[in-house]
Amino acid sequence: MSGAREPLELWAFTAPWDPASDAAVHAHGAELDVIVTGWIALDSATALPIHPPLFADTVRPDSGTVQRMALVTNWHADRFHAGTIRRLASDPALLARASRAIVATADSAGYQGLVLDFETLERGDLDALLRVARSIADSARARALQPIVVAVPALDTAAYPARRLLEVADLLLVMLYDQHWMGSEPGPISAPHWVARALKLRLDEVEPQRLVAGLPTYGYRWRRGATTEIIGLANADSMARAEGVALERDSATSTLRAVREGEWELWVSDAELLRMLVGVVREAGVHRVALWRLGQEDPAIWGGALR
Repeated sequence: MSGAREPLELWAFTAPWDPASDAAVHAHGAELDVIVTGWIALDSATALPIHPPLFADTVRPDSGTVQRMALVTNWHADRFHAGTIRRLASDPALLARASRAIVATADSAGYQGLVLDFETLERGDLDALLRVARSIADSARARALQPIVVAVPALDTAAYPARRLLEVADLLLVMLYDQHWMGSEPGPISAPHWVARALKLRLDEVEPQRLVAGLPTYGYRWRRGATTEIIGLANADSMARAEGVALERDSATSTLRAVREGEWELWVSDAELLRMLVGVVREAGVHRVALWRLGQEDPAIWGGALR
């Protein structure tokens, strides 16, 4: 299937705690169609949005007019809290209050849509997820905030079935990354063949026009006896140079990789890999791509390189 009939729509998420993310927005934000700059976190104690928000959203592109959206998430402190979504779903009055507060925050900040990122839910939580997403979506649409997007893990079609979620959301953002993750063995973050297989799972559920393909700008360095680090291309390059090891492209996955035997191993995305992944997505007929996240990206992605 060819996606050439629709122009590429490029989205990106910011990290409001990272000055490098702010710098990327200033320099290159005008090249984006959608930028997710807001961060609305649900408090794990009250299930209400934390106010004032954990991160102030003051950064803007130096030029152009880009659609701004906010992320609504059950991430708080150091992890995702599934219990927050379960609690909201079980208490209609609390859910209504939380939905109104989320939308009031988004509306007052001038966001035009919402991305709902509620992770670590299980198959038995589907009704709760649908109830919470529907309440927020209804409140948002009442104030003309759209689109409403639900972010889903690439492979978990049981807890996050596309067709059911699109009964309440406008779009589904498929997180086509973390093929290997912080707690796994080292390996590629998003190998092209893995992305193609994961995307096909979702396209077997719904049409490509309802999907946003989330792609990674980052990588990981797995360290023996220490916590895995999240890294960008600049970090990877400096780490490899400092240790005198080669940062080379793995032929099987098209991903940059470096190894310090017995100490660490890193895998990281770059512009060449992202161009390949965008090609996989476009070939499948999906024309919306979202980058997670700004501040870690290879500078070579800019200037129209992904289009």
